[in-house]
Amino acid sequence: MSTSILSGAEFKQQLRDGAPKMGLFVNSHSPTLCEQLAHSGYDWLLVDTQHGPMTNAKLSTMLCAISSGGAKSMVRVGGYGDRIGIQQALDMGADGVLIPYINTAEEAREAVSCALYPTAGTRSVYFPQRSTNKAGLLGYVGNANKNIIVALQVETASCIENIDEIAAVPGVDMLFLGQNDLCMSMGLFETYEFPLMYTSPELQAATDKLVAAAGKNKAILGLFLFGTDRVGEFLDKGFTFISVGNDLHHVLTQAGAYVGKMEAIAKEKGKQWTRRPTALL
Repeated sequence: MSTSILSGAEFKQQLRDGAPKMGLFVNSHSPTLCEQLAHSGYDWLLVDTQHGPMTNAKLSTMLCAISSGGAKSMVRVGGYGDRIGIQQALDMGADGVLIPYINTAEEAREAVSCALYPTAGTRSVYFPQRSTNKAGLLGYVGNANKNIIVALQVETASCIENIDEIAAVPGVDMLFLGQNDLCMSMGLFETYEFPLMYTSPELQAATDKLVAAAGKNKAILGLFLFGTDRVGEFLDKGFTFISVGNDLHHVLTQAGAYVGKMEAIAKEKGKQWTRRPTALL
């Protein structure tokens, strides 16, 4: 079944059943780029308002652009206390939210509450708005709690410590592993030379604990990776919602590939040309 006609509930069920859904974070504030990426074959795009420079007005246009290509849309908000950010993202038609920096079950409950309508949560009802355009007020609101994707980011040592309680909070659909911040929080950047922290026994133990908690509570496992080298490894671990980077990383790596080819061509022709300094490692 095409992702474009899946309800949120069907999308989540397929993920729980083991069907991978591959996607990309969007950190530029470009609706044009969102639209093109939505037609590129990815199942979902996540607009990152935590680290990206987009305003609400720009976010609104970006979500429209994503929907035009049929991909599912997610928004990473500021945190579990970002009620306005969660409300705005969902009212603008996002299919779900990724809520970062969760440390305790109490924070998880607050995050879920902001995303769901009463009586499961405390999201405010309003009409008209984009989220209600297709199904109407009752059609959208009446089904929103089962269709909205509520993802919590697992990125601190405290979150891992409390992961069994966090995973058991009603309404948590997905536990999304952020390896970069988790390694930072666990002090692994101070212990290991880059990039050995990502394959360290400490991170593996934390990941195993996350996987066990997710399995016990039928939570979807999500993950951010840079590139595709480890996708197969994490598919084997049960992760089904996988990002292979962000739009800006895609631009840099593709540009880097072209620059590398031009260096080789120049050398072959006896011309002196080398790339300027690059942000890529």
